[in-house]
Amino acid sequence: MIDYSPLWNTMDKKKITKYQLIYHYNISSNTLRRIRNGEAITTETINTLCLILNCKVQDIISFNATEEEKSFITNKRNEIQDNKNKS
Repeated sequence: MIDYSPLWNTMDKKKITKYQLIYHYNISSNTLRRIRNGEAITTETINTLCLILNCKVQDIISFNATEEEKSFITNKRNEIQDNKNKS
C-alpha cells in the first residue's frame, strides 16, 4: 500500500502549506484530497511535488505491503509456478 505520510512531514520541514500548494503551485484541492485519503495520484503529480519541495520520491511516498497484498502476490506467484510446471 502506498503511504503519503512522508509528504506531510516533508511539507512541514520545508514550511510549505496545503494553501501554498493549491494557490501558488496550482496543485488541485482534489489531488490533496486524494492524497489525504490514500488514493492514487499520477506520477506527474509526484514529479511536480518533488520539484516544488526540492526532494526525492521517498520524501513524498513510501510503500508497505499489507498482509492481504502479500497473500495475493504469494498466491499469484504459486499459480504462475504451477502453470510453468505443467508445461
